Amino acid sequence: MLRFTLTAIFISIFTILLTAQLTPPAATPAQARLDGFDKRKALAGSSLIDAIEFKNIGPTVQSGRVIDLEVNPDNPTEFYVAYASGGLWKTTNNGMTFSPMFENEAVMTIGDIAVDWERNTIWLGSGEVNASRSSYAGTGMYKSTDGGTNWDYIGLPESHHIGRVILHPDNPEVAWVAVLGHLYSPNPERGVYKTSDGGKNWQKTLYVDENTGAVDLIIDPDDANTLYTATWTRERRAWNFVEAGSGSAIYKSTDGGKNWKSITGKKSGFPADEGTGRIGLDIALDENGKKVLYAALDNYNRRPEEESDEETLSKADLRNMSREDFNEIKDYLLDDFLRGNQFPRKFNARTIKKMIRDNELTIEGLVAYTEDANSLLFDTPVIGLEIYRSDDEGRSWEKTHEDYIDFVYNSYGYYFGQIRINPSDVNKIYVLGVPVIRSDDGGKTFKSIGGSNVHADHHALWINPKDQDHLILGNDGGANISYDDGTTWNNCNTPSVGQFYAIAVDMAEPYQVYGGLQDNGVWVGPSNYQSSPGWMASGQYPYKEILGGDGMQVAVDTRDNSTVYTGFQFGNYFRINMSGGRRQSITPKHELGERPLRWNWQTPIHLSVHNQDILYMGSNKLHRSFNQGDDFTEISDDLTQGGIKGDVAFGTLATIHESPLRFGLLYTGSDDGLVHVSRDGGYNWEKIMAGLPENLWVSRVQASAFAEGRVYLALNGYRWDDFTPYLYVSEDYGKSWQSIGKDLPPEPINVVKEDPKNENILYVGTDNGLYISLDRGQSFVFMDNNLPAVAVHDLVVHPRESELIVGTHGRSLYLADVSQLQQFTEELIASELHVFAFDAPRFSSRWGRTAWWGSSEPQMEIPVYAKTDGKATLTIQTKGDDPLLLKTFEADLNAGLNYLTYDLTVDVDQLEAYKSFLNKDVKENEKPISVKKADNDKLYIRSGKYTLEIKKGDTVIKKELEIR
Repeated sequence: MLRFTLTAIFISIFTILLTAQLTPPAATPAQARLDGFDKRKALAGSSLIDAIEFKNIGPTVQSGRVIDLEVNPDNPTEFYVAYASGGLWKTTNNGMTFSPMFENEAVMTIGDIAVDWERNTIWLGSGEVNASRSSYAGTGMYKSTDGGTNWDYIGLPESHHIGRVILHPDNPEVAWVAVLGHLYSPNPERGVYKTSDGGKNWQKTLYVDENTGAVDLIIDPDDANTLYTATWTRERRAWNFVEAGSGSAIYKSTDGGKNWKSITGKKSGFPADEGTGRIGLDIALDENGKKVLYAALDNYNRRPEEESDEETLSKADLRNMSREDFNEIKDYLLDDFLRGNQFPRKFNARTIKKMIRDNELTIEGLVAYTEDANSLLFDTPVIGLEIYRSDDEGRSWEKTHEDYIDFVYNSYGYYFGQIRINPSDVNKIYVLGVPVIRSDDGGKTFKSIGGSNVHADHHALWINPKDQDHLILGNDGGANISYDDGTTWNNCNTPSVGQFYAIAVDMAEPYQVYGGLQDNGVWVGPSNYQSSPGWMASGQYPYKEILGGDGMQVAVDTRDNSTVYTGFQFGNYFRINMSGGRRQSITPKHELGERPLRWNWQTPIHLSVHNQDILYMGSNKLHRSFNQGDDFTEISDDLTQGGIKGDVAFGTLATIHESPLRFGLLYTGSDDGLVHVSRDGGYNWEKIMAGLPENLWVSRVQASAFAEGRVYLALNGYRWDDFTPYLYVSEDYGKSWQSIGKDLPPEPINVVKEDPKNENILYVGTDNGLYISLDRGQSFVFMDNNLPAVAVHDLVVHPRESELIVGTHGRSLYLADVSQLQQFTEELIASELHVFAFDAPRFSSRWGRTAWWGSSEPQMEIPVYAKTDGKATLTIQTKGDDPLLLKTFEADLNAGLNYLTYDLTVDVDQLEAYKSFLNKDVKENEKPISVKKADNDKLYIRSGKYTLEIKKGDTVIKKELEIR
């Protein structure tokens, strides 16, 4: 215990000193973020290109992180599913289909919801509470009084992350909220809040300190004046996460949440020390009406080292060992140590001893090889999950089990913290972690109830109070339903809520889209994917998983569209042959005697466009392979500030790019704020930070394909709770930088990309959506035509198809045709009217035919640019000296890009004239062309060449319309 306490004190002091040294930016005020929401809406309303429509192209089956479930107790086929970053969805048919309910507010991230089913009212606390790397900050509380169709903002702007929302069972005006607070910075707006007027005003009734917030909150089922809350001390920085502290405790209120008293401490039986981590709570009544409380604790104290009769060799043994004693180690013990710590096979006890004797290696260097620079401070594991029970309303607590509960929390209990009691049996409890476990004996013993189609990481569980075997479960893989208490489960993953980190495309036809997802591996699927349940009959889902773990970056060799480079967290990367399925590990290794390389959670890779045998990979150094990853060479020294002691990967490269115009012109950016350039293939490196803010995460560096010296840069202050959109361009290889994107709202930037065909077009993805610039970053517009305000982590424009793929961290993949956008030049924008090339469909005799499935009603889109708003007249007529007018109609044009719809019809009163025209060249013995109205009484145009005329004011443009 002393060892841990001293360590915690050391970490806190070190963190304070380091933070001061780094001079962090100030956290963005909540009001600035709320004002930014208005700015975002203004950027959407002023767009010349908002007619560009996005469509979701999946995938769905892998789903994404569910954080809460609210089920109609009178009709369990109706329920809401809240996703961490994918918004709120509702089903009325037991999970067969869902509708999105919360996707166009200031944020989409959710911490918890509560539903007043009688009044059709939803209270939504924004900001995921799980404190992971991609837990986005909310902006407070929202309320809907029409079941989620419309939303009102009702305050608590600085809450950022909300753990629980509790409604008074009888008074609809009263609610309580557990506010965890900022993730990456201290703030006083933490604790428990209460409203007595439906959310118009809030009172903070419990506050501990600026690093301790409320993470859970429950209400006595028999007394609405009695509530219990769990507080949690945690400090997250980019390099370290303190997951526990003495402020973590359980409090009780007996006056409706006005006053609170701690009910945990040394005399209570519940831990109260520096190792007390996240706490989850639940309460139920037993068969006699007695109240039973359970608490799930993430105990971050270290386990005592286990004594073993087995002869072993540890790092601790070696650290204090002399060279003479080392030479006396039994060879089999040293060999076991080498194999257990994954030393290269070429080393064994004899070779290592010789290297030590010959001064080629030190014992310290031998130990250092095993010490991952980003590992936890000690090898001894934490205690992890513990379950405590109180049968006297919280006055005393008793641990329910004797042994450790292994493999549920491990060292990341901060990600979980939920416990549930079956209302029918207080001795049957469920604990959510990795995996979900159930105890039937009051917490003495547990068993896993996850199934083969159930994800491993769990965050939400609803138990039917009228049927103890009916469960609905939420996890990192979506939602599952069981009717046999967890023995079997079905899957409810129709919403597209995948959390993508990175995406890539190949050059196949149709081309494939690849992407890595949070906790759901790496997937590949067709770009022309259309969601349909038909795959269930064929057994072939269009997307395929090609790698597990947390999926990360992808690079595809487009020479064969089969060689793929990808990996999972912390630099574990592979070369995969998609044709044969062969997988080869390619991660570079450090040399014996050196400390391990530092790898970012999202380790960057880059495949050279000049020679696709050349692969770059970034640790804290840049590595290059000339042979598809079989061998790597370090082509730089450390390109970071050197790393910081902590339990989170830091001091690593976060982005790499090579100029498309010149081989060996390389840029790197690090998570600790450094940007470097090499103009000679890595022989020499120059730090290019002049005029840039320091100590920010370099989220993207992008060399231009149009000007050799031009490079774009995005910095990200998210890990300081700084939401400033840092975006820059340099025209001189980074010697000087110009700030761009000055009209962007305060949203952290994840990606900037240059259009491959139009140098003036930039795409920017932030934590709240997609922005496009037509003037190289001087101004931006917000894209929201069927694209929700979701975090955008990556973007790719397919070079052949001119389609933009948007990789979102919450709503899977979106696609839009940007072929017209790429033609937006200054000359086009200045023109009064412009008609883009368009495709007409092939004639079909089935047009207008009515059958049991409905009527086939064709249409085509005509892309048109107009300088100003106004009406346009469209006419379709035959070609020739004496054209026949077939159709005239009007359409409204907005300033900017428009897609006008033509339904392929001809005016019915022209039937006889049109028939004569089509048969004018038919010879006497030939069969005449039959022309008649379709089943729907419409007359459709036949194959041939026609003239389409579009007139706006005095401007007339004619285009050929060919129906093949």
